Amino acid sequence: MTLTKTKESSMKNSTTKDSQEKDKWYRIALSVVILLTVVTRFHKVLEPDHVCWDETHFGKMGSWYINRTFFFDVHPPLGKMLIALSGKLTGYNGTYPFEKPADKYNGTNYEGMRVFCTALGAAIVPMAFETVSDLTGSVQAAFISAGYIIFDVGMITLNQYILLDPPLLFFMAASVMGMVKVSKFTQNQSFTRRWWQWLMFTGTMIACTISVKFVGLFVVLLVGFQTISDLWNVLGDLSKPIFYSIYQLAARAFALILWPIILYIFFFYIHLSVLNKSGNGDGFYSSGFQSRLIGNSLYNASMPREVAYGAIITLKNHKTGGGYLHSHFHLYPKTVGARQQQVTTYTHKDDNNKWLIKPYDRETFGKKNVTIVKNGDLVRLEHFQTRRNLHSHNEKAPITVKHFQNGTGDANDIFKILIVNGREGDPIETVSTKFKLIHYFQHCAVTSPGKQLPKWGFEQQEVSCNPNLRDKNVLWNVEDNYFEMLPNVSFHVYAPSFISRFLESHAVMLQGNAGLKPKEGEITSRPWQWPINYKGQFFSGGNFRIYLLGNPIIWWSNLVFMALFLLTYFIAAVKQQRGYEESEEIQKKEYKWRSLNAGMWLFMGWILHYLPFWAMGRVLYFHHYFPAVIFNSMLTGVMFNYLAERMPNWMKHVAIGTIFGILSYSFKLFQPLAYGFADASTESNSTMFGLRWLESWEF
Repeated sequence: MTLTKTKESSMKNSTTKDSQEKDKWYRIALSVVILLTVVTRFHKVLEPDHVCWDETHFGKMGSWYINRTFFFDVHPPLGKMLIALSGKLTGYNGTYPFEKPADKYNGTNYEGMRVFCTALGAAIVPMAFETVSDLTGSVQAAFISAGYIIFDVGMITLNQYILLDPPLLFFMAASVMGMVKVSKFTQNQSFTRRWWQWLMFTGTMIACTISVKFVGLFVVLLVGFQTISDLWNVLGDLSKPIFYSIYQLAARAFALILWPIILYIFFFYIHLSVLNKSGNGDGFYSSGFQSRLIGNSLYNASMPREVAYGAIITLKNHKTGGGYLHSHFHLYPKTVGARQQQVTTYTHKDDNNKWLIKPYDRETFGKKNVTIVKNGDLVRLEHFQTRRNLHSHNEKAPITVKHFQNGTGDANDIFKILIVNGREGDPIETVSTKFKLIHYFQHCAVTSPGKQLPKWGFEQQEVSCNPNLRDKNVLWNVEDNYFEMLPNVSFHVYAPSFISRFLESHAVMLQGNAGLKPKEGEITSRPWQWPINYKGQFFSGGNFRIYLLGNPIIWWSNLVFMALFLLTYFIAAVKQQRGYEESEEIQKKEYKWRSLNAGMWLFMGWILHYLPFWAMGRVLYFHHYFPAVIFNSMLTGVMFNYLAERMPNWMKHVAIGTIFGILSYSFKLFQPLAYGFADASTESNSTMFGLRWLESWEF
């Protein structure tokens, strides 16, 4: 009995000592990681002192938030609101124009926004360290994963500027860390205060991720899969009653579904409340939406309720994000149908959006006898600036060749107005009436197919005449109505509710996202190029060049370790399925499967943040791959440590030292790409010439 107690006491002391030793190395490793992160991320954070790449967009949007000016963007608002808040708190007044890359800041307080974004990007590294440590229980694996992220010059570049990527990556990494913490504490600390804190933290972080960019949905899916796995394991624990599983399901439904939805809607409420002044994005939204914007022509507007002949009006296409019927003096080119005046839609307020509505058979209007335009009337629309009539004829449209071309000027100017679900004699009312313009001779409907015209059309939207009268894009409404002979009424009653504006905002954003096209001369890329680091992109040119490119040693070795993981996991799974028992200690077997399962979750994170881009039709850029890189780098740390654990201690230490030596040296070689260089690599005497390992690298 005495011997047994002594042995148990000895084992307990040994376990306690091992735990204390592990905690000591954990603190040392985390301290080194934080130190290296701060040094590498904040070095030259304020250089260059000019606008770099998409700072021209997101810095400008930060200014609009500070000035409360409404704008249109394809992304949800949280990231831009945080950038604006950081600028406001650090003295930026929202007056710098952010017109184009390379514009000098010239004393503008841009520093706070740069440092804020850099701090968010820096926090990714310790969170990745913590995630891998919890997944594997290995400080070494966590340290290697963190090293792969620290020494990646591309990750430094992307996280040092006023962009949406730093908040996106920060919230994504925090979501994954929270997910792993919840799974860890579910095993034996469910429903404790700590468990609830991490569960609510995870729900908050996934809400924030998707509130920065819609690609945050990918991490929501990852957290969802992990939650399903946890609930399945809970259900299989026969020591717990079935009601315990129901409680787990209810808790996660609240924290990971309902709570994120509430937060997401709340962020949009702040967004729409702050941006209450008219701006250049008004035209993307419906007439009712615009009536809530101070300074817009529809805000507290007083206009005639009904449309009369002789009124000057603007016509807005009723589809989501529809523009205004527009024309200008320029003609269609010789190669496009009849050489007549162009008719387009334009999403901004402009005098060229104004039209005079006339009866089909006369040019003069009675001053005393006002005639209201009604359902079924035949009308002509005269462009107010150029004095030419809206027109259609049997010529192919410039882009949508199955439609007829619209232009200006002759007997083909007559259109019939048909109100949707209208009765004969119903009047055309400002804002609220939806109607079609049917060409009297061609029997086609004026439509805006949503296709962009080339440079000759100033990249405005095509307008054509569609023989298919059921086309969903043929609906129009009168937005502005100028006519002195009718009394004005207030249009405040047509202002939509918050929920209506929330839903319309999403419809416009999703449509804008799907229709993103590259600007002239802009460098784009395809998903196959990303993992192999085929091509980067310039963030800054001239005498201070910044080039976004992943550290090739890190990125290429990431692919090697991913392949090794898939091979190792496949072999281990086949052996287990065939009942092959390896001659290993139980502890080693547990570590093996813990590491492989950790790798599988990280591999799933990589898949979810990479494969969907193959199915996207919108324009894509190299920086879209960086969320996937974080998962790949964490997977590399897990796999490297898994293989190193099978080596003798001396060889394991040599391997870890070697990998960090290689990472450090590769960082030293490629760090000018992140911190700035002056000369081009195409010149043989350039310091960068020897680093151009691939012809596709353009630095």
